[in-house]
Parts: sequence; structure tokens; C-alpha cells
Amino acid sequence: MALASLTPLRHRSFAIAITSSFVSSIGTWMQNVALGIYLTDTTRNPIWLGLLTVAAWTPAIIGSPLGGVVADRWSRQRWIQLNNFFMACTASALALAALTHHLSPSLAVYLAIGEGLCGSASWAAWQSLLPDLVNKDEVLAAVSLSSAQFNLGRIIGPVFAAVALALGSVGLCFALNAASFIFVLIVFSFVKTPDRPKPTTSVRFFAETMVGARRAWATKGCRNPIIGVGAVALVASPFIALVPAMAIIVLHTDTAWLVTAQGVGAVIAALLLPTIAKRTSRLRVLRGSMAVLAVSLALYAISPNLYCALAALVFLGGSYMGTLSGLNTSVQLHAPRAERSRILSLYTLSLSMFYPLGAFVEADLAKVYGVRPVTLASAGALVIVLLLIKVFQPEFWSEMGLAPDQTPFLLAD
Repeated sequence: MALASLTPLRHRSFAIAITSSFVSSIGTWMQNVALGIYLTDTTRNPIWLGLLTVAAWTPAIIGSPLGGVVADRWSRQRWIQLNNFFMACTASALALAALTHHLSPSLAVYLAIGEGLCGSASWAAWQSLLPDLVNKDEVLAAVSLSSAQFNLGRIIGPVFAAVALALGSVGLCFALNAASFIFVLIVFSFVKTPDRPKPTTSVRFFAETMVGARRAWATKGCRNPIIGVGAVALVASPFIALVPAMAIIVLHTDTAWLVTAQGVGAVIAALLLPTIAKRTSRLRVLRGSMAVLAVSLALYAISPNLYCALAALVFLGGSYMGTLSGLNTSVQLHAPRAERSRILSLYTLSLSMFYPLGAFVEADLAKVYGVRPVTLASAGALVIVLLLIKVFQPEFWSEMGLAPDQTPFLLAD
């Protein structure tokens, strides 16, 4: 069944790009795990996990629209390279502080702001690059593989982090993450895409961003997933930020176990769901993923032991990947090519604004009420969101189906 999910790999530039992103994902998860362990062990306060999430994601308010405008005007490959250079610098600074015993929770949060700004600025370029690397009927598979490599990094990264921590300190994890950014910078020199018309007008960031926003709002296939990902990010995504607290404070285990279980589920889903969507419906897979997300999040919250939590996280990781990939794919397919980066930057902005807000609120509540009750409440909130859509906006899902210039054969809608 996974064969259809792997077809984008036959395109050389896509294979090169996804490989470099995979290496970077391993480094990113090494750093994420090391930072989560450092903050939890140092402070024993979940609020620092929320602060770190806010610092890493809220710079997207600036970085994402800026990156969208630049990526629609300039070479997306070069823009990705430039941002990876700056992220290598921030990761190197983090490594130097740790290895010289000058790292503090506040410094880690400050450096996360810089890395978050560059990451959000390049993310729209990466997402809008995918349809130029594969055929139109392979976009869902390409988006799923992009999620798969990130989540496979979620599996391998913690293992490498455990080895690095055993050999040295958190600083070694940060240094290896810096090296992974350099790897992307080098490899992206070999990624080729079709030429695009070069804009002849002068750069007007605000005006061009507003053009993309108006086009996104007028196109329901773009507007609905942008709203949808914001809702998911606010009520469901914060479980990711609280994984270290659930592992160390509640389950008294290693964070890597939970992170790996979520990654396993996401990779399995990334390989299976595109084929299922081709045989049934892309939208049916999206709706099913959101339903499973709510149920598995509740099961994770009430898991009595590590083994039950791991099983729940496999389904949680898979359904979360299916939800975000389905929403992202709708934007990819409906966004006009000339404004694609700007529209995708708004999708990233929605995720980047509401995820840290939800993570900070839930981390603060977890400090008072505990991680389990707060996670269970977030599952209930997601159920309420789905019910409200069903009652008040029943056409919400169908509007993310076929665009006027697309055929059912391509999208299996």
C-alpha cells in the first residue's frame, strides 16, 4: 500500500530536498529533546516548556509573511539556504553556551526566538516548493513524505540525543543540530525547479502580503484549512509541548519514549494515508484523522501507565500527521502559483500563532491542575470544535475538495 506514497521520490530534486530536510529534522529533534530535558530537569516547572514554545513559534508573526513575500519573488532554494545559515548560527551559539556551562533557561528561550524567526521565514518557501518538484497528482504524497521525514526524525533524533547525552552533554546535541543546518545549505544547491516569471514591480511587503491574504480568504479551499489548522493548533497541538512534563513528572520515564511513539505513528500514517486517500477520498481521510485525533488524545490523557501512553501516542501521532497533511494539501492545491508562498505563509502563521498560545495556556493550567486533566480537556475542546463545524458549517469540508481546474482522477475527491 505504501507504493503510491513513495512515487514523489522518483523526482531527483524532490529526493535530494527531502533527504536534506530529513537530516535537519534529526538535528532538530535532538535539540528539542535535549532542551526539553534540560528545562524540565533544571526548573521542574512546565511553564518553561510553554515559554520555549512561545519563543520558538511566535516569531512567525513576522517571519512567515516576510518569508512568503520573498519566496514568491526570489529563488525559494536560495531563501531556504540563507535561513539555514542563520539557524546554524543560533544552534552554534546554544551549543557554545552549553559546552562552556553558561546556558540558562532564559538564554535558551532567547536563542529560540532567533531560530524560530528563520525557521518560519523558510517554511513557506519549503512548502510552496513541493508542487514544483512533483506532479500535481503526487502533491498529497509529497506533503505526507515531508511530514514523514520530520516524524522519522522524531524517532531517530531522540535515539541520537540519548547517545549524545551519554557521551557528553546537551551541548553536543545542539552542535550536531548546527551541523545539520549546514548540510541543508550545501545540498540545496543541487535542487532544481522550473523557471518562474520574475516580478518587475518594486517590493511592497505589506501590500503583497495583503494581496495573498485577500486571495486566500476568497478561496475557500485555502481559507478553510487556514482556519482549521489554527483551531487544531490552539486546542490539540499543545500536547506536543507538554510531552516532557508527561514523561518526567507523570509517567516517570524518559521523554524519548513518548516522542518516538508519536513519530512512529506519524511515519506509518504518512506511508498509508495517501494510498487510502487515492482509493477513497482525500477529504474522508482528513475528517477521519481529526476524529481519531480527538479520541487518541483523550486516551493518551487517561493512560494509566507507560505502555498505554505509547499505544495511544502511536494513533495520536498518525492522526495528527493526517490532519495537518490533509489541511496543508488543500492549500497547496487551491493556492494560485503566483501567490502560493504568501498563502502558505498564512497557513504557517495560523499554526504558529495559535500553537504557542495554546501551549502556554495549557502549560500554565498544567502547573495548577496537572498534565492529565489539561490534556483530557483539550481532547474535549477538539470534539466541541468538530461538533460546531458539523452543526453550523456542514459544507466546511466539501469546500476543500476540487478546485475548478482540477479533476477527480487527480485528487480522488
